[in-house]
Parts: sequence; structure tokens; C-alpha cells
Amino acid sequence: MNSVSPSAAQYVGGSVQEEGLTPHPERRKAPSWEPRGHFGHVAGSDTSREGPGEPDEVDRLKAKLMSAWNNVKYGWSVKSRTSFNKTSPLILLGHSFVLNHEDEVERFRMAFVSRLWLTYRREFPQLEGSTLTTDCGWGCMLRSGQMLLAQGLLVHLLSADWTWPDAQQLTDVDIEVLKPRSPSRAGGVPVPTFPSARSSHAGSRGRSSTGGEGGSRRHQRKRADTSQDRQAEATHRRVASLFGDHPQAPFGVHQLVEQGKSSGKKAGDWYGPSIVAHILRKAVAKTSEVHNLAVYVAQDCTVYKEDVVRLCDPSLVGGSSEPSSGWKSVILLVPVRLGGESLNPAYIECVKNILRLECCIGIIGGKPKHSLFFVGFQDEQLLYLDPHYCQSVVDSFHCSSPRKMNFSRMDPSCTIGFYAKSQKDFESLCSAVSAALSSSKEKYPIFTFVDGQGQDYGLEGQSGFLADPPAHILPPGKPSRSSKRSSVDEFVFL
Repeated sequence: MNSVSPSAAQYVGGSVQEEGLTPHPERRKAPSWEPRGHFGHVAGSDTSREGPGEPDEVDRLKAKLMSAWNNVKYGWSVKSRTSFNKTSPLILLGHSFVLNHEDEVERFRMAFVSRLWLTYRREFPQLEGSTLTTDCGWGCMLRSGQMLLAQGLLVHLLSADWTWPDAQQLTDVDIEVLKPRSPSRAGGVPVPTFPSARSSHAGSRGRSSTGGEGGSRRHQRKRADTSQDRQAEATHRRVASLFGDHPQAPFGVHQLVEQGKSSGKKAGDWYGPSIVAHILRKAVAKTSEVHNLAVYVAQDCTVYKEDVVRLCDPSLVGGSSEPSSGWKSVILLVPVRLGGESLNPAYIECVKNILRLECCIGIIGGKPKHSLFFVGFQDEQLLYLDPHYCQSVVDSFHCSSPRKMNFSRMDPSCTIGFYAKSQKDFESLCSAVSAALSSSKEKYPIFTFVDGQGQDYGLEGQSGFLADPPAHILPPGKPSRSSKRSSVDEFVFL
């Protein structure tokens, strides 16, 4: 199903140091013998044992059997092409494409392949307090959260328009352009995919490493080799290394699982989109490898503007005596629920309008018990990256297989991500998102922006995501009445 990047080898941090990033320590090799886990069950995760490195034989046998099943289940998939309408706009994280010309198809290919794709991994160093060396079957929401954070970091350190130059080497991007059968129907009949000028050389060259390319380049777009391009590529690789599958990586699965322990989560548990939002907030706050960036998690379906200002520049808050250190860029994460047992169709247009915004960095959600990272849409289908593909331990991949699913299959529980680089960008974000939210046909919006300060939005004391608390509906412009209500998993139910 999914193709990997030419630079599928591990990214090595080396001595690269970019603005906003600091070098990370040496990696540890993943031991190959440790057993693995299965969805919803922690194989050999009893913390009363002497140490995570000494599971008993029964635990090891059970975990190995579960691991074998997960590796079979998630280690392969049927390769197929995804069809796109030739005339309808295709939205990808605030950028619009109409695939009616070869150049436009190529522009979409470059943009999609440039997103970082984080999936299940196997044979990484054992997770502390368990015998697990894989997240197959239970870590998909963590992987979706990683992809959302990775997109935020790429925008933060590069730009929203950045594309990965090596994406040009992937000649087998699995898409097919369709044209509509009639004006009244969005279906289509296949037409030949616009051929890439590079495809005639794909057979002889195949996939090559980042370090070199084989075959003729006469028909390839020449890759720029300026100092700025080299710096951007170093930043890209450095961002990818932050998500490595080893304990030292600040946003790797080891650190994310560790951050989830304060909410009662452990390796092998199911993580919901709201829990993952708070885990990402804690991980960014803890690390010293990413500078000038903060994460705010909305509470009670409300973004309290004063809380964001206080987080980004405390000196701007009235009565503050703190010296200004400049505005921190901010990632806003908004956990919401778009219906009861299933998606409320009235919110579909609103979700579309949010994905049209350039400040949107994606949505973590998916289908029930099946997390996906939504990055766009076309007509009535969502575009997503799928973490359910088990691969050997590497730092990052790029996916060449866009996938779509109907909006009606979307689980109503999700977390929406936004990014604002400056205070002016944050103010523009509030206006643009509020306008998108007003497109809903429902009386109450998905979430709101209000002036003032909300309650403490820490996660401590919350035990899980699946047991939803009573509904809390917040009309626009009115702050929460309760000062003690927990905000982690409260959503608008309609």
C-alpha cells in the first residue's frame, strides 16, 4: 500500500544544528529479541517484576505470539491506486489543487510526499515497564499525533510551502486522475494518469538513496543545490530524527508513553485523540531541542485567548512584571466531538472549511479504534495518512500513497491542530477559524474562541479517554461556568 522514501535509511543527527533545534544524543541500537505487544493488552507489562529487561518465559512467549500476529496483520497491504476527480478542487492542508494538468498533478505529488509519515515500528528498544519492543496494534493514535506535531514543526522551522526535493525521485505515486461522468455525479471513468517526465527512467534507476541517483537526468527537474536548500534539508532530517524510536528522541514513542503515565496510560493501552493532545503538549514543554514553540490545548471546547497570550508572551498579560522575551510560536490543539455515536453530517462543511485554512496542520482522529491523520479532502472524501503499517525501526518515511475515505466513516472524536508563528498570525487565526466554524448548520459551533482566562488544563488525574463524561455545551462567547470541571475529554454532543 505504501511506498517509502529513497532515504529510508536512518537519519543521523550528526553535528547538524539549526535554528530552533539542538543536537540530540547518540542513538541506541534496537535489541532484536524482545517480545512485542498486541492491541489493548500489554504483554508482560507487570511493573512488579524486577525490571523491564527480565520478563518471565510465559510473558515472553505470549508477547512473541502476539507480535507475530501483529507483524503479519500490519506488515503488508494490497497496493492500489487512489482515484481523484479531475475537476473538483483537492485540498491539502490549506493548499488547493485542480488536477487538470500535468504540472498541477506534479505539484500535488510533491506536496503530499513531503509530509512526514510515522507508522507502527518493530524491534525498537524495550519500552520502560513492559516487554514491548513494538507499538503494532495499539500505538496508532500516538503515531497520528506524531504526524500532526511533525507537520507543525516543519511549518515552524521551514514554511507551509516547503516541499522535500527528494520527493522528485518517487516516480510511483499511487494516484489516478478521473474526469466526471456527468455534471450531476462525482464519480468518474479512468483516464491515463499524467505521466511523470521521470518515469521512463524509473526502471533502470529504481529507488535510490539520498546520497546519489542513478540513471539519466535529462528529463528530471534539476534539484537545486543552494546553501538555503542544503540548510532546509538538514532541518527536515533533524525534525524527522526528533521522532526516532529510541528513548532519547523527545517525540519518539518512548517519550510519549512516558508522558502518558500521569494520566494512567501505559504501553499497550489505547490512546484517544484528547489524551494524545495533552501528551504532545507535555513533550514539547519538556524538551530543550525545539526553541520558541509552545503547545496550547483547548478546554471545554474553548480556546481562551488570554491563556494563549500568557503562554506565548507573559509580559503582554495585564499587571505582569515579567520582561518580554518575544512571542513564542504556538500550536493550538482542540479536542472536539462532532456528534454522538457517529459524525453529525451538519459538521462536514465546517471540517472542510477548517482544512482549507493554511493555519490548519491536520486532524488526528480516524475510524473507531483505527486512528488516521487527516490532511485534506476532495468532494465528500477525506484525504489521510495511515499509521497502520509495521516497518523496521527508522526515523522517518515519506508516503507516496494518498488514501481517501468517506466523511460518513469518520469517528466523531478528534483533535484539530493549528499553528500561528506570531501574535499577528494568532489574531488572524482566531478570525479565520471563527469564520470557518460559523459555517456549521448547527446552533452551536464545534468550538469557540473567547477572551479571558480558563481553568488549569492539566491532564493529571484523568484516567482515560474512552469513558466520555457528560456533555458540556458552551454557547459562543460565554466562558465556562464551572471552575472545577475537568476539561480533558468533554465535548459537544449533538
